[in-house]
Amino acid sequence: PRGVPGPAMDLAYVCEWEKKPKSNHCPSIPLVCAWSCRNLIAFTTDLRNEEEKDLTHMVHIIDTEHPWDVYSVNSGHTEVITCLEWDQSGSRLLSADADGHIKCWSMTDHLANSWENTVGSVVEGDPVVALSWLHNGVKLALHVEKSGASNFGEKFSRVKFSPSLTLFGGKPMEGWIAVTISGLVTVSLLKPNGQVLTSTESLCRLRCRVALADVAFTGGGNIVVATSDGSSTSPVQFYKVCVSVVNEKCKIDTEILPSLFMRCTTDPARKDKYPAITHLKFLARDMSEQVLLCASNQNSSIVECWSLRKEGLPVNNIFQQISPVVGDKQPMILKWRILSATNDLERVSAVALPKLPISLTNTDLKVANDTKFFPGLGLALAFHDGSVHIVHRLSLQMMAIFYSSSSQRPVDEQTIKRQRTAAPLVHFKAMQLSWTSLALAGIDSHGKLSMLRISPSMGHVLDMNMSLRHLLFLLEYCMVTGYDWWDILLHVQPNMVQNLVEKLHEEYMRQNAALQQVLSTRIVAMKASLCKLSSSTIARVCDYHAKLFLIAISCTLKSLLRPHFLNTPDKSPGDRLTEICSKITDIDIDKVMINLKTEEFVLEMTTLQSLQQLIQWVGDFVLYLLASLPNQGSPVRPGHSFLRDGASLGMFRELMVVIRIWGLLKPSCLPVYTATSDTQDSMSLLFRLLTKLWLCCREENHITEPDDTLIDECCLLPSQLLIPNIDWLPINDGIISKLQNKQLVRLQFGKAPGLVGHTVSSQFDAFVRAPGQPKIDHLRRLHLGAYPTEECKSCTRCGCVTMLKSPNKVTAVKQWEQRWIKNCLCGGLWRRMPLSYS
Repeated sequence: PRGVPGPAMDLAYVCEWEKKPKSNHCPSIPLVCAWSCRNLIAFTTDLRNEEEKDLTHMVHIIDTEHPWDVYSVNSGHTEVITCLEWDQSGSRLLSADADGHIKCWSMTDHLANSWENTVGSVVEGDPVVALSWLHNGVKLALHVEKSGASNFGEKFSRVKFSPSLTLFGGKPMEGWIAVTISGLVTVSLLKPNGQVLTSTESLCRLRCRVALADVAFTGGGNIVVATSDGSSTSPVQFYKVCVSVVNEKCKIDTEILPSLFMRCTTDPARKDKYPAITHLKFLARDMSEQVLLCASNQNSSIVECWSLRKEGLPVNNIFQQISPVVGDKQPMILKWRILSATNDLERVSAVALPKLPISLTNTDLKVANDTKFFPGLGLALAFHDGSVHIVHRLSLQMMAIFYSSSSQRPVDEQTIKRQRTAAPLVHFKAMQLSWTSLALAGIDSHGKLSMLRISPSMGHVLDMNMSLRHLLFLLEYCMVTGYDWWDILLHVQPNMVQNLVEKLHEEYMRQNAALQQVLSTRIVAMKASLCKLSSSTIARVCDYHAKLFLIAISCTLKSLLRPHFLNTPDKSPGDRLTEICSKITDIDIDKVMINLKTEEFVLEMTTLQSLQQLIQWVGDFVLYLLASLPNQGSPVRPGHSFLRDGASLGMFRELMVVIRIWGLLKPSCLPVYTATSDTQDSMSLLFRLLTKLWLCCREENHITEPDDTLIDECCLLPSQLLIPNIDWLPINDGIISKLQNKQLVRLQFGKAPGLVGHTVSSQFDAFVRAPGQPKIDHLRRLHLGAYPTEECKSCTRCGCVTMLKSPNKVTAVKQWEQRWIKNCLCGGLWRRMPLSYS
C-alpha cells in the first residue's frame, strides 16, 4: 500500500521554563547544546537572579523520554559556557567557557539525573571556541545501498581508524582537545590513575585571533583543526595537530595545511555582500576532508561545502624532457575544491550536522541522489525567521523544510518586508540532530526546548515497506552499536509494531551464532520497547522483560558453579548442566539430578540463603506459567509467549534442577509454596509438568500442542498450590506513547505532565500496583512497603524500580547487582526517584 505524504518535519513536544517573579532562565549567549548516543540532551541557560543582579551559568541535562525531569547544575563557570561535548559512550560531558576553563562531568552512581564535575583543565583567561574528545579509533560505516543485505557485517562495516593517542598495548588514551580565541591548542590526557596531563601550544608561529574553529580526526591518528578570524575576506586556515606522550609529558606538534577563501568573496556579484563567516563545521568528526562554511550579513546568509582533494601537479615540459614523469611518480598536491553552494538564504542562526557515519565520498553524489529519502544524509539549518531546512550534506539541495508558527511561508515581498520590520521572531539559537537523524532538538531565543520529528521518508510518498525498511535498518544499527533507539520509536505507529518485531527477529536469526549471542539481550529489549506502542502487543512487553530477567538470573546462578577439580575438561559446570538437561528428557527431577556432579554445586550456606528471593521468583514464575496453560486460548495475557518458547522453558528447567540440589544443602533457600497437602512434593510436580510442556516446543520448527492430560493436570494446580501474583513492571510514565497521535505535547521543566496515559492501560489494571499498595524492588525481588523509606532508582526506558544502595554484602548478591549497576537489564539508564514515590 502507498503511504499518504505527511510533513517532512513536525513538532513532537516543546518543554519550557516556568516564569518565576524572582529568578528566571534566559538563554545564554552563545547558547549551546549537545545530544549523546544515549539520548541525553545537555544545554545551557543563564539563571538571572533579580535580587543579586547576577547571572549563574547553568548546565541542564534531560533524557528525551522524560524531558520535564531536568537535572540542572550550577556549572561553576564564571564566564559564559561556549562549548558542550559528549563522549562516545554518552556517559561523560565536557563544558568549556569564555575564561578558558574546561570541566569534565560524569554521572554520580550511574544516574542520568545526578552529575558531578570530576576533572578539568584551564587556559587562563583565553576563551575556548572549539572542543572535542580525542578519537578512540572506533569507526563504523553505514552502507545505505546494502540495507537489504542479510549480514550485519555488510550493512555496517568497521573502518580502519587509528585513535588520536594510544596507551601500551594499543588501548586508546582518553582526553580532549580545545582551541582558544588567541590561536592556542590545548590537549588534556586522562591517565588510567586519574591524573590529567595538559599541554598547550600555538597553532602556528604567527598567532592570530580565532573567532570560529572546529576539530576533526584523520584515519592515521592525526587531528585537523579549522580556524577563521570571522571575516570572509580572510582565509579559513587548516592545521594538522599530532599528540604524543614523551617522558610522561604531553607533546603537541602542529603543521600548516592548505587554506581556502570562500567562493562568495571571489564572486564579483557578492564580493562585499557577506562580510562575516558565522559557521565553520567539518561535516563529521572523522571526515577532516569535508567542511561546511556559512557567511552572513545582517539579513541573509550563504552556505558552501568544500572538499580537500589530492591533485596531480602539472610538470613543465622542460623538466618532463630531463626526467619524464611515469605513472604514480607524478607529484601530488592537496587542494580545497568547492563541492556545492546555496543561493542567498535567510540569515542562518544555527547548524546541526548528522552523526550517522554513512559511507559517502565526493564521487557518491549519484548514490546520494538514489537514497535521497534517507534522513541521515541531511544537515539542518535554522534561520532567523524561525524556519528549519534540511539540506543534502554534499549537494546542499533542499530535502525538507519546517515552518514554526511564527514563520509561515511569506506570500510576497511586502510580507517579507513587514516581517523584518516587526519584533524579532523566535528562532533556534542551538540545534542538534539525534544519532539516527530521525529527531531534531532546538533551543530557541526564549530558552524553550523543541523536539522535532524528521520523517524517515522526508515527507515523500513512500510505500509502507520502504518506510519500514528505513526504520528496521536504523534499529539494526542501534542494536550493533549499543546506541539508544528512542528517536526511532518516535516514528513507529501501532500498525507497524507487529511487522517490525517479526522482521527484526528474521534479520537477527540470519546472523552467525556468535553475533546472536552478543545481541541476544539487546534484541529482547528492542522488541519490548516496540510492543509498548501498540494495544494489541502490550501484554508481550511483560514477557520480554521477564525473559531479560530470566537470562540474567540463569547466567548469574550458573556462574556461581565451580568445577570440583581445577584440571577439568573445557566445559564449565554451567555448560555441562545445559547439555545434560537437554539430553535427559526424563520428567522425574531426581533422575536428571543423578547425572550431574553434585560436588560442583556446593556453595556456602550464606550464599544460598542470600539467593532465596531470586530462587523464589523462578519457582513462582514456573507455577504461574503452568497454571495459565489451560487459559491459553483466552485474550493474550502476560506470560503467554513463554508457553511456546522452548529455549526459555529449558532455562527454567535447568534452574529447577540447580535449585533442587541447593535445597538438599540448605532447605531454607528453596522456593516457598502454599500447598493444600503437607506430603506433596511441589518441586517434583512442577518439574514434571514443565518438562512435558518443554518437550512440546523444544524444537522451534516442530512445536506440538500440549496433550489433554497435561492441560488437565495444569487445571488441577490451583487446587493443589496457591498461585502467586506476579509483579509485572509498571507501565512506563515516559512521553513516547503519548506522541503517537501526532498532536503537539506542551511540557514544563520540573513538572511531570498530567497526561492521560496509553489507551491500553485499562487492560493492565490486573497487573499494576495502585498507589498506596506495597512496592517491590523488581531486580532484588524485595518488598519495599507501601511508602518506601529507602532511596530508589528507576529505569528511564522500562520503568523498572530498584533500591539505590545494596542491602546485602554477600559476594553472590554483589555479582548479581553488578549486572545492572550501570544500566538496567533492558539497557536503559537509571534515574534517581523522589523518596516518596508512588
